[in-house]
Amino acid sequence: MTATIATSQTTDVRTRSARIWYGSIAVVVAIALVIQIILIFTGGQDANSGENATGPVGTRLVRLFSFFTIQSNLFVLGTSIALALNVHRDGKLWRILRFDALLGIIITGLVYETILAPLVHLEGWALVATIGFHYISPWATLIGWLIFGPRPRTTWGTTALAFIWPLLWLVYTFVHGAVTGWYPYPFLDVNTIGFAESVRNSAIVLVIGIMIAVVLTFIDHHVPSLVRGRDRERA
Repeated sequence: MTATIATSQTTDVRTRSARIWYGSIAVVVAIALVIQIILIFTGGQDANSGENATGPVGTRLVRLFSFFTIQSNLFVLGTSIALALNVHRDGKLWRILRFDALLGIIITGLVYETILAPLVHLEGWALVATIGFHYISPWATLIGWLIFGPRPRTTWGTTALAFIWPLLWLVYTFVHGAVTGWYPYPFLDVNTIGFAESVRNSAIVLVIGIMIAVVLTFIDHHVPSLVRGRDRERA
């Protein structure tokens, strides 16, 4: 009886800690998003490109939500809120969305740090927003997943289906760019580097994404987390 009570208390602490962690991530991303939207409306800097927002407000908003950074952070925001409310949430669609959030935000952090950060010079609130989007959100999400999970959750089918969104984003980016002449990132800018180079760069990032996805799936299958599926049965 004593052992059962102790186990239950430990499970409760783990669950509460996970919910606080994911709730904190959601707060950070939400604040960064609000700051960025205000900057878009007021002509301030874009936290993704460093450029001042110009043109019609509708165009500014479309461009904002066309960034992979923003979309991946929206996945993180939605899934973090869901986990803060119920850390044991599960289901086929949920697993795909959760994996998309994790994979997308890791790619966001890596690409920004290795390629984009030296090209972007931010000040004031735009800098605050980019810290939330590109630094806190990616690595807090990864750390939270590594520590709390919950795991196991991912099948190889889940991993494959999670690439539907990145592929659709690439198609949208090239179609939108062909129509408007605007591309979200310099390494995809057909106007500057040409279509072939843009496709090559896309393929490189996609291959890196596949490698990351394989590692994440392996970890999910073999490394336990503080919050596990069987905890749900005891909770």
